Amino acid sequence: MKQLVILSGKGGTGKTTIANALIHLFQAKSFADCDVDAPNLHLLNQTNTQAMLIDYYGLPKAVINNERCIKCDECRQYCRFDAIKAQPEYSIDPFACEGCGFCERICPTQAIELRPEIAGELRLYQDDTIFSTAQLKMGSGTSGLLVTEVKKQMIVSSKDTPIAIIDGSPGIGCPVIASISGVDMVLIVTEPSVSGMSDMKRIIRTAEAFHVDITICINKYNTNLHITNQIEDYCREHDLLLVGKIPFDPAVVKAINNGQSIANISCVAGDAIRDIGARVKKILED
Repeated sequence: MKQLVILSGKGGTGKTTIANALIHLFQAKSFADCDVDAPNLHLLNQTNTQAMLIDYYGLPKAVINNERCIKCDECRQYCRFDAIKAQPEYSIDPFACEGCGFCERICPTQAIELRPEIAGELRLYQDDTIFSTAQLKMGSGTSGLLVTEVKKQMIVSSKDTPIAIIDGSPGIGCPVIASISGVDMVLIVTEPSVSGMSDMKRIIRTAEAFHVDITICINKYNTNLHITNQIEDYCREHDLLLVGKIPFDPAVVKAINNGQSIANISCVAGDAIRDIGARVKKILED
């Protein structure tokens, strides 16, 4: 199974819209949304299938048994994360606790223990397609590990799937790194703006560390032709494959609001994404 991940370096470039279009164009049987902080691919891929839900456990959190606590205050004094509060009784702030376990070790009455903490929820939609996604619990910091579980869930559930498409998250942090790991190709969606070009360069450097094929597409390219030319020059200078440019098209907004994929409507942006899809698919199959 070949894996294609769509990344952007920054939010708002149209990454998920393009990922959804490629899912339709490739008639992909397996796909995943690895933006576990704010997943929204499911909004564009409506299904009547009930998701299989699995609790995801991240780092454990400390819990204080106040019947054993003698209020010696050692745990609060030594907690480097200021996660322990003494009023009205000793308690742990689960958002501040990092699960290091030091308070458990120094407690003289063994009133503190680490307990598993639900950090998110894995979701698997399975009918004639496999759609794997997840939602990270607010304040949890194990997004990279959850992304790995989303991808694993997709791969294990898929059989004889030639191409799997992964919608990654913006930025270059842990969830992006976990999204890139093990894939065959990265498609970077950029936009012709100062921040768009800067973040494109950052995600390129990140992807290069994984020695995967890197392709670029420019979305809304005609909103700033000067920076579009700069992006094209950068791709030529660094031997990066620019697979296409998508013009700004009001029909895209209308299609998304109507729950449609731009791959399935007749418009200039749809024509551009169909050309990009054909090029990307040929590269993956070669």
